[in-house]
Amino acid sequence: MLPKTKIFSLFLFVLLSGASVAHASVDFYQIKIYHLKNDAQEKTVDDYLQKAYLPALHRSGIAKVGVFKPIVSDQTAVSEKLIYVFIPLKSLNGILELDKKLAKDQQYAIDGKTYLDAVYSDAPFERLESIVLKAFEDAPHFMLPNLKSPMRERVYELRSYEAPTEKYFQNKVQMFNKGDEIGLFKRLNFNAVFYGEVIAGSHMPNLMYLTTFENKTDRDAHWKAFSADDYWKKLSAMPEYQHNVSKNDTRFVYPTDYSDF
Repeated sequence: MLPKTKIFSLFLFVLLSGASVAHASVDFYQIKIYHLKNDAQEKTVDDYLQKAYLPALHRSGIAKVGVFKPIVSDQTAVSEKLIYVFIPLKSLNGILELDKKLAKDQQYAIDGKTYLDAVYSDAPFERLESIVLKAFEDAPHFMLPNLKSPMRERVYELRSYEAPTEKYFQNKVQMFNKGDEIGLFKRLNFNAVFYGEVIAGSHMPNLMYLTTFENKTDRDAHWKAFSADDYWKKLSAMPEYQHNVSKNDTRFVYPTDYSDF
């Protein structure tokens, strides 16, 4: 018979191993948002992302990185420019590991010199925001959109659902998983790239997801079908799923020419 200390050590090993396997079974995501004030900053960040950052991420083993910009109908009403960078990772620690890899990448340092070595009086951005997400259990990995239209014509819809409390937040996540809202989106061909629980961000508790469409007409037609769907009417009327969203923040974006999708 094993001593109690060895039994406890074995139990702890199995527990931690199980946790590692559980974490490894779902993706983690980082969304970086560049807040820019003018065209010069936008060009600097575009050049950096296209010529230095994305190539370095590709060398590090991240094959597909999304870069998106807001769809704007009236440029005169825009108070700031934004660039979104979506990075899929295999683990939460992948964010720290990526920084270490970039620090050792000499080609990255050369290609990104203008951005990386910018002086304080000529910064390449106003602020850099970072959101970290864990993929939903029923959508554990990100998916590339199956679209045929040119990148510039596409409409990607990035939604953030904020909840009044942590409990309501978990209830909304459950609505996607157990309630099969994910299945509904899939059946109606919304081309969702990811669904994720925000585990670090400025609007918690919240979840985010990204659906993609050929164009605005295609987007509107999909949501019309969603609203009319019998299963959605049934799901949204269930008493257990009421009041779990206090704010819906919807952003329409399109992929840049150098985005991987």
